[in-house]
Formats: sequence, C-alpha cells, structure tokens
Amino acid sequence: MDALKHAEEKVREDERALRRITDAIPENIVILDPDGVPLYANRATLDYTGLTAADVVRSDFRARIFHPEDLERVRDQRQAALADGVPFEFELRALSKHGAYRWFLTRYKPFHDEHGRLVRWYATGTDIDDRKRAEDRMRNENVALREEIVRSSMFEEIVGSSDVLRTVLAQITKVAPTDSTVLIQGETGTGKELIARAIHNRSRRASRAFIRVNCAAMPLSLIASELFGHEKGAFTGALQRRTGRFESADGGTIFLDEIGELPHETQIALLRVLQEREFERVGGNEVISVDVRVLAATNTDLTQAVRDGAFREDLFYRLNVFPIHVPALRHRVGDIPLLVEYLVERYARKAGKRIRRISKETLDLFETYHWPGNIRELQNVIERAVILSDADVFRVVASWLTPDPAKSAVRGDSLAGDLAQRERALIEGALRETHGVIGGATGAAAKLGLPRQTLESKIRKLGIDRYRFKTTSKE
Repeated sequence: MDALKHAEEKVREDERALRRITDAIPENIVILDPDGVPLYANRATLDYTGLTAADVVRSDFRARIFHPEDLERVRDQRQAALADGVPFEFELRALSKHGAYRWFLTRYKPFHDEHGRLVRWYATGTDIDDRKRAEDRMRNENVALREEIVRSSMFEEIVGSSDVLRTVLAQITKVAPTDSTVLIQGETGTGKELIARAIHNRSRRASRAFIRVNCAAMPLSLIASELFGHEKGAFTGALQRRTGRFESADGGTIFLDEIGELPHETQIALLRVLQEREFERVGGNEVISVDVRVLAATNTDLTQAVRDGAFREDLFYRLNVFPIHVPALRHRVGDIPLLVEYLVERYARKAGKRIRRISKETLDLFETYHWPGNIRELQNVIERAVILSDADVFRVVASWLTPDPAKSAVRGDSLAGDLAQRERALIEGALRETHGVIGGATGAAAKLGLPRQTLESKIRKLGIDRYRFKTTSKE
C-alpha cells in the first residue's frame, strides 16, 4: 500500500515538474489520462483557446475547441489508437479565443511507468494552418488552371497600337503593381477580361490564381454561395460544405465580370470583403479572412444604376478606385489590320491551313463596319471565314456583317414605328419578368430566344432603362 502511494506521489511530482516545463514551451500541449480524458493544458493552449484550467477537465473540452466535422472524422480512429496504446496523430481545426479556426497537427504519445503500465498521454498541437491554406490554394489554382485550359480565351495578347489603346496600356502599367481595386468599363466584346488578365499577369500575384466569375450567368439565389461558399445544410441541396470563389482566389485575383448584375444582398457582402477583407459562408458564422485583389467589369452605366437605386453608391465608390475604359473597336479602327492579321494567322494554324495574305476589299470592309459585337464579333467572323476558305487569300462575304441601323434607310416610318413599339413591349415584358436580368439561363435574353449581345444592342437602340425593372423588384 505504501509503495502504491509512493508511486502515485512520484507521478504527481513528476507531473508538477512537467507542467512547469510545458508552460514554458510555446507549442500547445495537453496531458490526458490513459483513456484519453484531458487532465491539464499548458499556458500556450489556454492562451490560444481562451479557456481556463477548470475548463480543460470538463467533459465537453474537446467539443468546445475542435471543429465538429473533424471530431466526427477522427472519433473511431482515435478510440482505436488509444486502446492500442501506440503513438498516433491527426490534423484537426482548433477554435481560437478570437472565434477563428486554425489547423493543427495533433500528435499523441503514450507515457509508461517503470512497470510498463500506460499512465498518461501527451498530446502536442503544431499550428499548420499556413501550410494547409497553401495546399488549398494549390488545389484551387490547379482547378482554375484546368478550367482555363478548357475554356477558350479571346486571344493571348492585347493587339494594337492606336492612341486610345496606348492610353489603356499605360493605365495597366501604372495600376498592375498595386493592390488597388480596378473597375473596367466598356461595351460587350471589347476585351475587358483581357485587360483584367493583363493587370493580374503584371502584378505580384501573377503566380497565384486568377478566378473569373460571370455575375450575370448565375441564378440570383446562388450568386452568394458561388462567391462566398456555403456550409452543409445551408439550403436545400447543400449536401456538403463548399468553398467559394473568394476562398479559391486567396492570395490571387478575382475578376467579377458584369458586376452590375449582383443582387442587393450580395452587394452588401461584397462591400464587406472590400472594406474588411473577410466574409462568412452562406449558412455559417465562421469569419474567413482572405487576401484577394478585386477586379470588376461592367458594360452598363453604374452611375445611372446608382441613381436608379439598383446599385449601392458606397460599393460603386469602393470599386471605382481606378477606372479603366476599354474603347469600342469602332473607336480604334487603326488597330483592325493588326487584329485581323493576328487572328487570321491564329485560326489558320488551328485549322491546318496556310493563308498568305488578306484581301484589300476585306480590310476596307472591316474598317468601315460598325462592329456592334466589337472584338468578339471580329473573332467569330474571322474564324468562320478561315474554316470556309479554300484559297490562300483571306476574304469575307459582306452579307455576314450586320448592317448598321444608323446608316440604313428604312422606308415606311409608320410601319417601322409600329414594329419598334411591339419590340419594346416584348423586351420590357421580359425584363419585368426577370427583374432586369439579361443574361443567364433565366434571363430576358433566354426568354426571348435572343443572344445576350443582340438583346443588349436592342435595349440601347430603343433607349430602354433596364434598371427600373430591378427597382420594381425590390418594392
């Protein structure tokens, strides 16, 4: 009996000495009994969790500090390892006193007395959050790279030497090395994404992810989830937690195309990211901090949208730190020969054809055409012509180009007026149904069976204010 008491006192004395030592160690350490029940945590652990020594011995200690998903994931393995009495380790997320989870590598080591009996477990926690985030970034960048390879780009480089384009390139050179938010404005098809990529590629973030989000191509109900992610069970169909685009872009750049299509509640969340660099997933309360540069683009007049109440004024000013206006192709006619030469060579090589020259008639036609679809339309026309070409001279049939309505004489003013009124009524009806949304599977363009570019051209031509339908939707 005396020997047993002496042994127990020896263990307690050893533990007191060990506690003094562990309190001086900056790594998190927890001492547990043979069954894995916590008995003591060192000062570093208490400082990180904000708990007291009394909290450590409570039955809910582990549930209070570790992420519930991780506890469920390792529960059976932990029990089996404790029963075997051999060293083991896990990666788990531990909650800090500031309310944020960080990843830790938790190692369990058994301690035996002189008779070989298991008397204690010593668990150490090493912060590996930075490593885990780097691994996640690499996975996300690999996903983004695969998407980039699959998705065809307009063209690899900005082509042209006109004065208006030189102005844009000078702006890119100045703003790219900074982390400033950029608002890229211009008509559909002018190459706004190309400008965004040029900014990213010339920035310190060039080696990190470039994540593109088309705000008009997603259902309104899913935009927030797409941008910020969601927790399991956040809404019907959310069967597991999903990382959003902002988390995927951590350390890199996110390009928000057609920013004017964001619903009001998502505008508020985006404003928070721009101001505080943090957000919460849909259905969650964990605050997630990100280091992301935001580039946005629009083909609409956001100042008018602000006046109409369709776009938040404070968000507009946050986005409009450094505005860049991308000129329409009709305003950079001098660049058309270079663009045509570049694109003809590109598509000829892709098609395995050899085109030696471009006909003067075709260049004259291109230089006098108004290009409502801008560079994207030019690209499509050239690709089609290359596919159909059987000669070594590049030519385009004039009928492929849409006549300029401003230059077309239309007879029968009353008939034209009637048709315009009917067209206006149809378009306004579709905009009313979709609350001003043009793109996407449920947008006005899809309802009318028109390409988005065509519908936007008609809206501009008829002078329809799409934003008043957004305003109506909030009433």
